[in-house]
Amino acid sequence: MFDNLTERFGGIFSRLRSKGRLAEADVDAALREVRLALLEADVNVKVAKEFLDRVRARSVGAEVAESLTPGQHVVKIVHEELVTTLGAESVPLASGSPLVVLMVGLQGSGKTTTSAKLAARLKGRGDRPLLVAADLQRPAAIEQLETLGTGLDIAVHADRATKAPKLVKEAVKRAKADGFDAVIIDTAGRLQIDTELMEELTAVRKVADPDEVLLVVDAMTGQDAVNVAAGFLEYADLTGLVFSKLDGDARGGAAISARAVTGLPIKFAGVGEGTGDLEVFHPERMASRILGMGDVMTLIEKAEETWDEEQAIEAAEKMRSASFTFEDFLEQFQQVRRMGDVGQLLGMLPGASALKQADVSDADIAKVEAIIRSMTPAERRDPKIIDGSRRRRIAAGSGTAPQDVNGLLRQFVETQKLMKAFAEGRSPIPGLGMPGRRRKRKR
Repeated sequence: MFDNLTERFGGIFSRLRSKGRLAEADVDAALREVRLALLEADVNVKVAKEFLDRVRARSVGAEVAESLTPGQHVVKIVHEELVTTLGAESVPLASGSPLVVLMVGLQGSGKTTTSAKLAARLKGRGDRPLLVAADLQRPAAIEQLETLGTGLDIAVHADRATKAPKLVKEAVKRAKADGFDAVIIDTAGRLQIDTELMEELTAVRKVADPDEVLLVVDAMTGQDAVNVAAGFLEYADLTGLVFSKLDGDARGGAAISARAVTGLPIKFAGVGEGTGDLEVFHPERMASRILGMGDVMTLIEKAEETWDEEQAIEAAEKMRSASFTFEDFLEQFQQVRRMGDVGQLLGMLPGASALKQADVSDADIAKVEAIIRSMTPAERRDPKIIDGSRRRRIAAGSGTAPQDVNGLLRQFVETQKLMKAFAEGRSPIPGLGMPGRRRKRKR
């Protein structure tokens, strides 16, 4: 997500921070590079110009001249103006009883999957959602939604023998009668905006009387995504945008441009293929990610959603007592994997671009997990018993090489040493005292 843009910004700002004082020429040179980076990321030309004009007006004024670290202050200004461009603050879903959400968009934008993701998110907060299969145009759209609903244990209202407006009217009536908290309506799409699509959408909207009309836009389509949003806005009373596939090879320009071009808030972002991979769009957090400052708040929220509190407390206690085993190691790996893609998680850490050198991926995590799973329970509890023949057996069972097993065992031993040192109040680094501990003076 925004990898190329983040990398470009990182290089530009590192040069700015290295300067003790900034002349107007320095600011102009940096902003020229920022402009190129934005345009390469497919940001709308007008949006990029307005953004840079605001940044320059603030960067060459007294505000920066009086700063002790002008380079850092320019970065702060860029961050603040990027937040403004993305929408200043997150906008929550409207309230309704039941909440009726109409999902619209072109065919192939990820509308059906996003409808299921939104229903899963509402279910996760304690609501009882009803999915409505109102896309009667695309072959297998109903089957896709029913399959997703079954996997999530969410009811799906479908009727292949009726028209979309009547289907939606019956679904809303059912939701009110059966006590559903939300109705998520997956509507038909087309390959392009046309009269037939808009007439059906208008009819469905009239009977649904939705609280929200969310346009699902494929971030992979770049600048075309902004054009699609502007086109729908002309015919439909949209209340917000949802960007799908923001985790792919999207350059990110569409997401940056959309808010400024349409005036609509971006309410959610699809960041993966899983039904849980739908994030609330926080402009400030997204701006921080783009500028390589990380997104610790989202990382914490993901951990709170997926981490088992009792297991976490038990693991912390084992670390303190230096009794952490490969069994515990495996449990922690599984907890981390439930949080999402490892690359995305690393991207939420401040200075994540430096971590790219480590090149940690889900494949590396899977390899470690395979090695541990190939061990016997006794070997996991006491790795000291793993001799040469056992290592060869573990390597064969996990599809790895014996040196991979050796490497993991060495790392585990070093980790245990660190845990033991901290547990005993010793510094793991020779010659370095532990914080808060004073050495006794010799008399």
